[in-house]
Amino acid sequence: MSTQDYTDIQNATEPQPAAEEQVQAEAADAGIETLQAQLATLATAYEAAKEQSLRAQAEAQNARRRAEQDVEKAHKFGLEKMVNDLLPVVDNLERALSSIDASNEVFAAIAEGIQLTHKTFVDALARHQVLVVNPQGEPFDPNLHQAVSAVPNPDVEPNTVINCFQKGYTLHGRLVRPAMVVVSKAP
Repeated sequence: MSTQDYTDIQNATEPQPAAEEQVQAEAADAGIETLQAQLATLATAYEAAKEQSLRAQAEAQNARRRAEQDVEKAHKFGLEKMVNDLLPVVDNLERALSSIDASNEVFAAIAEGIQLTHKTFVDALARHQVLVVNPQGEPFDPNLHQAVSAVPNPDVEPNTVINCFQKGYTLHGRLVRPAMVVVSKAP
């Protein structure tokens, strides 16, 4: 075989540089498209994971805030049952004061002792934010008062409390027991 024939065969079997570059460019374009598709998929997955993480953080923060509020309410209103149990004692001390004859010298010392006990007891309740609702002469408020009866009274405006049978009490602003009242109505 001659050198010329060998060179012709070699040139025929070797790919043309332009064709080789075109194949490489097509392969690179296909690789870029694949990488761009993967990048878009990963970006979507990242955004979804980021959103899920933010939601989880917000949910955890809300749960923490609710738990703190529950603990605060438990501290504030945990005494409510005990207060309900102690209110009849205050009522009985008030009944004793109203029924005792303080003008009698024998009972005056007893009345004074009951009065001091009552004051000490009410002051102790007030230190724990248990406040008296005594609406005598005030407009009727269904949120704080329970009307036992309505009586016509031309001397006062309608829906005014004219008598309080039993005082009401609040604990940290929340009603523990409504005041039992008689309300005026138009004659």
